[in-house]
Amino acid sequence: MRFVAAIAILSALPPLLAADKLTFEDRVELMRGLMAEYAKAKVLVPRSRKNLEVNADGTYDKREWQTIAKESGPAARVGDMIQITKVDIESQKIVLQLNGGFKGGRHWFDGVNVGMGPSTNPAQVPVGNGDANAPGGTTLEVVFHKPLEPIKASEVKKMLAAVLDFDQHSATELFSEALPPETRKAIQEKHVTVGMSRDQVLLALGRPKYKPRENKDGLEIEDWVYGTAPGKITFVTFNGDKVIKVKEEYAGLGTDVGAEVIK
Repeated sequence: MRFVAAIAILSALPPLLAADKLTFEDRVELMRGLMAEYAKAKVLVPRSRKNLEVNADGTYDKREWQTIAKESGPAARVGDMIQITKVDIESQKIVLQLNGGFKGGRHWFDGVNVGMGPSTNPAQVPVGNGDANAPGGTTLEVVFHKPLEPIKASEVKKMLAAVLDFDQHSATELFSEALPPETRKAIQEKHVTVGMSRDQVLLALGRPKYKPRENKDGLEIEDWVYGTAPGKITFVTFNGDKVIKVKEEYAGLGTDVGAEVIK
């Protein structure tokens, strides 16, 4: 199993620091619950040379993240899937490398690394083909501002809930009750309308076959393409997290079913 290497590393570590309150079992549970996990980005996560901090209460510096994103681009846009490829447990923080870190991305190595901080030589554990669709990699650190105490991987995931969604069913749970009736009806009928979010489109149509991007009039536009020829092809155009246009074509005949909202 992929956790054997993690346990071997843990067994070889020197005695824990006096300030460290985590037991061997606590560390193994954290490794097992976080290593190679997939999550969906709920906000734009920037590629960053330095670790992106998320406090244990779930807060983070949104302005700093936006500044970094302008300089280095995104590691994951809203709705992109990422994978944890390295886990480091330090005295007051848990460091999670996403998609191979800053130098990673779509071509990061097919494996995950586990370690206990900068003094540990990590081991690579194969995890299959890897199907994360985020454009790049970065590193997050959950900062506790005090010596770590026993904590479960599920609790760490909750701390990251404002940034990453580890629950495959959370989109349905989030929107099923809160959606306006017309949006809920559109999703039930597998129909997309202008103004929908990426999560709502995923609920209505699932994952697109293609996701081309382009810059148009200074805006970053992304099209989600559904269907193949011959047959109906649906183009859903996003600016940020919102649908600004929907177009359906069949046998070369195009019909706009959504209104352009760019002024």
